[in-house]
Amino acid sequence: MNLKLMLERTAERHSKKTAIALGNHRLSYAELDEASNKVANALIKMGVNKGDRVAMLLPNNQEFVITYFGIVKTGSIAAPLDTKYKIDELASLFDNCQPKALVTENPFLEPLVPALPRFRSIKHVICSDSKYEGQFLSYEEIIATGSAQKIETGLSPEDIAHIAYTSGPTNHPRGVMLSHQSLVTEAAISGDGFQQTDKDIVMLFALPMHHALGLSAILLTSIYKGSTVVMVPGTGLSISTFIATIEREKGTIFLGVPYIFALAVDIAEREGVKNDLSSLRLCGSTGAPLLIDIVQRFKQYYDRDIIDSLALTEAVCHVTCPPIDGTGKPGSVGKALPGWEVKIVDDNARELPPNQPGEIIVRGPTTTGYYNNPQATAEVIRDGWLHTGDIGQLDEDGCLFISGRKKEMIIVKGQNIYPSDIEETLHNHPKVAEAAVVGIPDKLRGELVRAVISLKAGEATTEEEIRQFCRKHMADYKVPKQVIFMNSLPKTATGKIRKEDLRT
Repeated sequence: MNLKLMLERTAERHSKKTAIALGNHRLSYAELDEASNKVANALIKMGVNKGDRVAMLLPNNQEFVITYFGIVKTGSIAAPLDTKYKIDELASLFDNCQPKALVTENPFLEPLVPALPRFRSIKHVICSDSKYEGQFLSYEEIIATGSAQKIETGLSPEDIAHIAYTSGPTNHPRGVMLSHQSLVTEAAISGDGFQQTDKDIVMLFALPMHHALGLSAILLTSIYKGSTVVMVPGTGLSISTFIATIEREKGTIFLGVPYIFALAVDIAEREGVKNDLSSLRLCGSTGAPLLIDIVQRFKQYYDRDIIDSLALTEAVCHVTCPPIDGTGKPGSVGKALPGWEVKIVDDNARELPPNQPGEIIVRGPTTTGYYNNPQATAEVIRDGWLHTGDIGQLDEDGCLFISGRKKEMIIVKGQNIYPSDIEETLHNHPKVAEAAVVGIPDKLRGELVRAVISLKAGEATTEEEIRQFCRKHMADYKVPKQVIFMNSLPKTATGKIRKEDLRT
């Protein structure tokens, strides 16, 4: 099956049912199907063809969902991008995927306009609420006057539906190619694992839909099952507002990252529990280590269990799931979901016996590889198995326990950050001689970014100047929380920076 057919079938069964809710705005499945047809027809009229890439710079809203399905209905490839990215980061991604069109909103387009001539592949821009009337195509005009005629595109299940840029440094991007078949198959697997039905109200908060968890586990799984997704804007709204929304909308499922559950525990301890969350039947966490202490305190205050799962973009999303009734083994992310296989191997890819730690490798509806990067693809996909770079072990019952990471990466609030991105930016600062970036533990956020810098002879600067420089060139969540200056960075005998020393 492909994503176009998946939406059309759900729209036939649940035409008047709310697919997406955002505040007082409700979008039914029939309206989603019709509006996405209008976007698809507009793209085809522009000359966007099967296999062309269409970049998306959109926040979590109904326009994101409509646009995404409009793109994949044409057979072109969606490239959802982080709206927090700055010009240098976007330039690297545009150079990689060479989008023919860009769909965005005015706040994200405005800083891009002077740089658009640099991106020669972009022939068309569709903008919502654009002040550049006549210069770019209006999203509102497409929805108001566009053709809702059903698209007849020869889509194969193996066709690539979208490229997800969440794996690898942004400055040297690795675009995870995900096929229609992989996305639909994973939606079915996740939905069955969570026992999700068309009766479920799924909450989306503080998870961008360009991320695998927001797009695959929440949006696509919900559309496959005919559930309703309630979007709660993350900007400017507190965790207490989100909790109140669960009560108002009678939410049944919330999937998030450990940071959100830690915030929920924190507000319960400070202010008490003020809302009735009895409708909430499932809370799930992934993306970063989930502390058992948070699980226990969340249960104490909200009388709800949190299940922890293994999920990664290269695997579309979830690979494992514990029992959803909370009876899983403490510290385990559960067993492989039906359709997935999990093994633990040593450095020579030899399978290890139970209770011995090694690299976690998985097999199932994974990515077909990294876009235009066969070398990186060969590094992670070997003999049909995806090498995750995570370290863990399986017990005698097949329950997986994750203990660490093989690859260098910092996880802040569930967001993957590669130190090399930040180090490359810091080395471009005219006063910096050397720089290294590490993650340090933080109880609330999981980790914090620490930059350790040595300056060129005779130069002086401040922590704030370094942060200001970083803010100009990278997304805010990558900007170091700590900046430490040293005369020289500690090195091994071979000249390699000793990052473990920088953590302590």
